[in-house]
Amino acid sequence: MSTWTLAIDTSTIVTAALAHDGELVAEDSLDDTRAHTEQLMPMVVGLCDKAGIALAQVNEVVVGVGPGPFTGLRVGIVTAHTIAALAGVTARGICSLDAIALQAVESSAEVPAEFLAVIDARRKELYWARYSATGERLEGPAVNAPEDLPGLPVTGPGASLVADEGRPQFGPHQLCAGILALRGQSLPDMGLDALYLRAPDAAVPTSRKSTLLPEQRLAPRRDRRPRP
Repeated sequence: MSTWTLAIDTSTIVTAALAHDGELVAEDSLDDTRAHTEQLMPMVVGLCDKAGIALAQVNEVVVGVGPGPFTGLRVGIVTAHTIAALAGVTARGICSLDAIALQAVESSAEVPAEFLAVIDARRKELYWARYSATGERLEGPAVNAPEDLPGLPVTGPGASLVADEGRPQFGPHQLCAGILALRGQSLPDMGLDALYLRAPDAAVPTSRKSTLLPEQRLAPRRDRRPRP
């Protein structure tokens, strides 16, 4: 039985790939961190059209679950879950940093004994995890300011944010979904819960707010009962 594997990651840019029996067939990326909703599904459909298959023919679905921003991760995970349900399979969630680390290991001639895979977390912070030379995760994922990270070489989309610290950098600085399509089944299964790693900006109010103007709140209440 032939196997079609669809991979999606929206932890940073929008990227998707399609593999058939361990061979990469099609891959696409859009370097836009704010176009996940509009571009992801058309991208996936385009990959299937290029391969000459329908979405329902996909046998495996692999999706990066972050860490990353709320909106981007949610779009990628929901899309992967929907496609998997259509195809009658279960989506597999992978830590996006694991994919970045493996991509760096497999594309670099020399790999440090230990290194960090990093993603821009905004707010002057980085999502990061520590890896061995084989791409095995040793610590993390976590989110910290650049100066609080272990002093190791870095790879990944956030590598440029620590360039001023003189850290060695190696490997691709952007995740491509092809590594997930080809090797996603060999990476640790993280489930389909998004790895946000910090509380959302929005919070549930702890007290009720009055909609009255200050002068209305201070005015004495009038007796609205009808007079006899």
